[in-house]
Amino acid sequence: MVAELLLWCLVIVLGVVARAKSRTALTDAGRRALAFARELAIRLPLALLAASFLTQILPRDIVGAAIGPDSGVLGILAATAAGSILPGGPFIAFPLAVSFYDAGAGLPQLVALITSWSTLGVIRIVAFEWPMLGPRFVALRVGVTLMLPPLAGAIAAGMLWIAR
Repeated sequence: MVAELLLWCLVIVLGVVARAKSRTALTDAGRRALAFARELAIRLPLALLAASFLTQILPRDIVGAAIGPDSGVLGILAATAAGSILPGGPFIAFPLAVSFYDAGAGLPQLVALITSWSTLGVIRIVAFEWPMLGPRFVALRVGVTLMLPPLAGAIAAGMLWIAR
């Protein structure tokens, strides 16, 4: 409820600012939002359904052993590796993360998985970064961000340990 209220406030403020900048801003933005919503209306339910099927298929004992709450640092590292090869955008990655969670993945491991997906995505590196920005940029960016997913997972584990 709070998130929706904040989003509505943000939309109203941005709408007022956009309208002040351009007379056609609201209709242009509305058309763009509807086009995106049409895409979402197809992709999101399919991704959620696929993730729900995956939840039924994933063996809890294997997921729990590999990236479960008791898998510790090795689980965080395994989740980091898995996150780096997750395909697609958020419509695939987040439903997959939910499936892993439902199958027994730990929260720190999921933090590492999603952080890795967003910072170390191998598919994105090969398809976009390397050809467009070159190997020097890729080496620098990956070198700078390589430790972020395990660090994020470790910090999440520490926060959960303190909160118990």
